Amino acid sequence: MKYFLYPIQICILFFENIGQYFLLMSKMFRSISSWKLYFPATLDQMITIGIKSIPIVIIISLFSGMVTSVQAAYQLKTGLVPIWFVGSIVGESVLMELAPMMTALVMTGRIGATIAAEIGTMRVSEQIDALESLSFDPVSFLILPRILAAAVMFPILVIVADCFGIIGGLFAAVNAMDVSSLEFIRGLRNWFRPWDAWFGLIKGLFFGVAITSIACYQGFYTTGGATGVGRSTTATVVISCVAIVFLDYILAAILL
Repeated sequence: MKYFLYPIQICILFFENIGQYFLLMSKMFRSISSWKLYFPATLDQMITIGIKSIPIVIIISLFSGMVTSVQAAYQLKTGLVPIWFVGSIVGESVLMELAPMMTALVMTGRIGATIAAEIGTMRVSEQIDALESLSFDPVSFLILPRILAAAVMFPILVIVADCFGIIGGLFAAVNAMDVSSLEFIRGLRNWFRPWDAWFGLIKGLFFGVAITSIACYQGFYTTGGATGVGRSTTATVVISCVAIVFLDYILAAILL
């Protein structure tokens, strides 16, 4: 009997967490009118989430573009397809999938885990309770600036990843294969559509909000001291990765 009840308990816990998450997000959206009060905190979070993440985004996108270029050229060695198609494949792959997806996955570990650990530590050390006792709204003070900053900075990070992913693909195509830069750019322009770039930016916006909101939720409801902070950080990374893959499919199915 207990083996039958265990899956039911998991389902109940899952839906309880989903409901609690949406209640927290509703509180955050209700407090959005006070964003001007927390604008300095939002700027600080934009620097932390966006500016300080640019180096790792550049490195990841460069090598993602280079790998895509090499693999595309390997597939085109049959001679049945013109070699300048490498530029088309790299451009479409980077703009629509690699740049937003790789950026989101990297930022899950860098930003999501950091936010969950910060807010979780504040919860277990009773700093959030102290904010409430001082008549500060912890949702407006802690969660709103982080989500607003992510909504602004993640599309910018995707743009950076787009540029350096294509540069990495061009570098690999020119130096490792018999593809000239003009042929690569010809292929890149041949299949390019402005909506492809916008699609990647929309995905970056949704990914950024999902990662930061999940991290804030996990940190805000942390219990159990230092062990609980560790659990919240791990749960943030795992749940965010699943949410990114899920959103990736949903957005592709709706927008394409």
